[in-house]
Amino acid sequence: MLMTKRRPSSAGEMLTAEFIEPLGIKKTELAAKTGLPRKHVSELCRGRRAVTSDTALILARVFGNSADFGSIRSVGWMCGRR
Repeated sequence: MLMTKRRPSSAGEMLTAEFIEPLGIKKTELAAKTGLPRKHVSELCRGRRAVTSDTALILARVFGNSADFGSIRSVGWMCGRR
C-alpha cells in the first residue's frame, strides 16, 4: 500500500466540492433547506465540525443521496487528523 502525507479530504470539503459548488447554492440557502443554523453549515464546510449521523441524515434528505456519504467521509477525516 502506498503511503502518502496528503491529508484526507474533510466532509466539508467534499460537501462543498460535490454539492454546493456544482449546484450553485449558497451556504445560507443550504442552511434554510436543512433547518440548520448558517454557522453550523459554515463550520461543516470549513472542516471545523464533524458530520454527525443526524446531520448526515438531514443532508441526505436535502441532496437525495445516502446518509453514509457524510458519515464515512467524516470518520476517514477524523482518523487522518491524528
